[in-house]
Amino acid sequence: MRFQILGPTIVLGEDGEQVALGGPRVRALLTLLALHAGRIVGAEQLVAGMYGPRPPEGEANALQSQVSRLRRALGRHRVEFHPAGYRLVADPQDVDACRFELLARAGGQALAGGDPEQAAALLREALDLWRGAPLADAPHAVAAATALEELRLSATEDRVQADLDLGRHRELVAELSRLAAAHPLRERLRAQLMRALYGSGRQAEALTIYDEARKLLDDELGVEPGAELAAAHLAVLRADPALGASAAPATGQRSRQGLRAQLTSFVGRADELQQVAARLREHRLVTLIGPGGAGKTRLAIEVAGQEGGDVCFVPLALVSDGADVPAAVLAALDIRDAVTHASDRPAVEPATRLVTALAGRRLLLVLDNCEHLIAATAELTDLLLASSPWLRVLATGREALGITGESILPVAPLRLPPPESGDPLSYPAVRLFADRAAAVAPGFAIDAGNAAQVASICRALDGLPLAIELAAARLRTLPLDDIAARLDDRFRLLTRGSRTALPRHQTLRAVVAWSWDLLDENEQRLARRLTVFVGGARPEAAEQVCGLPEEVLFSLAEKSLVHVVDGRYRMLDTIRAFCAERLAESGEVEAIRDAHAGYYLDLVVEADPWLRTSEQLEWLARLDEESDDVNAAVRWATEAGRLELALRLLAYSACYWWMRGHRITSAGLAAGLLAALGSRRPPDLDEEYVMCVLVTAWAGGGDDELRERLAEVRWLVSWDHLPVRVEFMMMLLSMFTGPPGDLQEAYDEIVRIVDGLPPWQAALSNGGAAFVLQALGRPEESLARFEMSLAAFKAIGERWGTTLVLSGLCELHHERGDYDTAYALADEALTVARELGATTEIAECLCRRGDALICMDTMDAAQADYVLAAEMSRRTGSMDTLAWAHLGLGEVALRRGDLDEAQALLTQARAECPDDWYSTEDTRTRIAAGLAELSRLVSER
Repeated sequence: MRFQILGPTIVLGEDGEQVALGGPRVRALLTLLALHAGRIVGAEQLVAGMYGPRPPEGEANALQSQVSRLRRALGRHRVEFHPAGYRLVADPQDVDACRFELLARAGGQALAGGDPEQAAALLREALDLWRGAPLADAPHAVAAATALEELRLSATEDRVQADLDLGRHRELVAELSRLAAAHPLRERLRAQLMRALYGSGRQAEALTIYDEARKLLDDELGVEPGAELAAAHLAVLRADPALGASAAPATGQRSRQGLRAQLTSFVGRADELQQVAARLREHRLVTLIGPGGAGKTRLAIEVAGQEGGDVCFVPLALVSDGADVPAAVLAALDIRDAVTHASDRPAVEPATRLVTALAGRRLLLVLDNCEHLIAATAELTDLLLASSPWLRVLATGREALGITGESILPVAPLRLPPPESGDPLSYPAVRLFADRAAAVAPGFAIDAGNAAQVASICRALDGLPLAIELAAARLRTLPLDDIAARLDDRFRLLTRGSRTALPRHQTLRAVVAWSWDLLDENEQRLARRLTVFVGGARPEAAEQVCGLPEEVLFSLAEKSLVHVVDGRYRMLDTIRAFCAERLAESGEVEAIRDAHAGYYLDLVVEADPWLRTSEQLEWLARLDEESDDVNAAVRWATEAGRLELALRLLAYSACYWWMRGHRITSAGLAAGLLAALGSRRPPDLDEEYVMCVLVTAWAGGGDDELRERLAEVRWLVSWDHLPVRVEFMMMLLSMFTGPPGDLQEAYDEIVRIVDGLPPWQAALSNGGAAFVLQALGRPEESLARFEMSLAAFKAIGERWGTTLVLSGLCELHHERGDYDTAYALADEALTVARELGATTEIAECLCRRGDALICMDTMDAAQADYVLAAEMSRRTGSMDTLAWAHLGLGEVALRRGDLDEAQALLTQARAECPDDWYSTEDTRTRIAAGLAELSRLVSER
């Protein structure tokens, strides 16, 4: 099928016959779909184009009704539904408007390439497609019809230029006279008419055309004739035979209106420069968005400076009223107010003057700092782009303009070096600091002595270019150490910007305050409350804690106050610090922190049982996301004296912390909570209190007070206590206190209760029974119980328990001298632990595998396992496993005869090994045996 919309809408079938379409609404719908053939058109856009400003009630049903009628006319497969709208299934080449645009573009390219004959042929073919007013059957699609008319006129000008280049001056005079009369302010048509007249031997008339145009432009727009018209006038005066040879509009020297030369180097945005330039080649409107101080203006200036054609830079920062935006653009274009007007004709509106002045002009218009004038800027930009087909716009602001066809490019802070980076100067943020610092402190350079500190400063400032420049400027009066130390009060420190900069760019506080002042009341309320989250928040968490709907959060993201990373909405630290001040001023801190702690208590209570099921990986990942905020909730509840809340948060987080190996951080939180409790023990929270003591102890070491509390734990809950609320306590209790003295009695008690336990507790109890049987010297029965436990954990799908039992089986086979099997079981346990991501268990499995390798006389592999285990244990604070790893390395040194190394490692292991844990008894025994063997070997020397 072929679709014709450059005139009344017509559809021709495969046989060339016209297809009956039906009433005006169906024809309007088809016109709108054909204009975007092959692309989805939104339902709102279709309704607006069909019905105008007054759509009927039930507009969705009305649209669906017209779609059904159109499908009956064209065939159901021709109009596809999509959740975002509808699509006409057609090749754009089969739509006359699309084909016209392609031919007109090709003709323009041929003209610019010096082939006027080919250009004239292509452009005539394009213009011959027109049968009347475009989109005649969609009277409400005014902007699209206007844009097509403008393209038609530009194509006509190109065709005329091609004919002029081919010497057809005389036959063009009449046509150009009509066109110039119809469009009196189009300078290109006037210049072409001058050329046609001159080429026809009518020089005086050509000069008259110029005088008329100059007077009209001055009266109507307050501008002098542009480059092309002025060049035509000069050529006529000089009787230049090459008059008007150029085929492109607005020729001559490049114009750089409003674009200032920069005084500093441009650092760290080479990729972004290329990206913006590429976007501008593909899209006529590109908007750079990002937080204040991210460098949007500087990037736009650099892009404009590399532009090959005319550029106009429009600074909107000092414009306070949206009604003044068109006037600001006129001023930047150096178009002054008209001096005189006809008595019977009112002054022309600024927007109208802009449309006229930019018609046919190839220009990049940079609209800088639009965020406070967003609606007015968007309206003007849409108008200018629709009426000026050669115009492109590069806008900057905190948020996008929200116009159809807009290409949005976020400008992120500069890339930062990670804490462990060995080459921070390779990162743009650090290079910017170095460049600006050297300017104010001659001789300053980044070296091995200060690189880490500079990188830390840049990270603290989020990589924001303006903040980094302000910090570097402080080197005039402060040493680097002082700058780093004072960043906790960054708003007081960073106050010495350029005197000639905009007021809001002279201090860091002013940068953020500008964005804050543009928010409405709800946005400000959410922005300050959101600071209670330390690791960002998902929308549902922000809504529940902050008490405002998700849409407000999305609005903050659109305005660059928050950014989205993997589904979480985060604030830059600088913005968060400012908004936290506003939260403190509001008096809402306690209430919002309370809501935050309550939300995370609900989360850990919900998550805890799932951590011991086949869904544990998903829930571990969920808690990984929220870990920083869980820790913050425990810390706040402790500091605020909400000790029962803190105990519950801590108790239900313990299983997660254990599986992830977060020993040091969690033990510190628990120790702080115990200190806050003092001698108190909240009623009805014995299990939570016991978990707090056990979590405190699991980092190793401890003082007399902790030993007293562990003794209290043994008194509060017996070894066979079955938890009512905190199921994971069942595992921790046995690890730290062990079974009672009578192992047979313990075994009998486990066997008695195991069948009545929930699945995870039953699997764990069978594993406990296997360990007791192993201690009783009954390996075959122990093996059977281990197998029962392993089968149960695998049936549940619980990987941590699976790792525990595989490790027990490994130890059992090791004791029996079956080192090959022990190695294989340790390796299997290691695989499961790595799948789980359980750092502590990974280190333990490496130690077990190392033990097997020593006995298999494979020392290099054993040493590698112990070294890796020691490194991982040191990071997680698992002192028992660290001692084990150093023990293994000491035993390898003994086997190799390196007695000094063995002495150092075994002594270190003894110092690290907790001496009051049941689970470290074997390690302590092995360390003692190793030291005894070492003493014997030394005495035999």
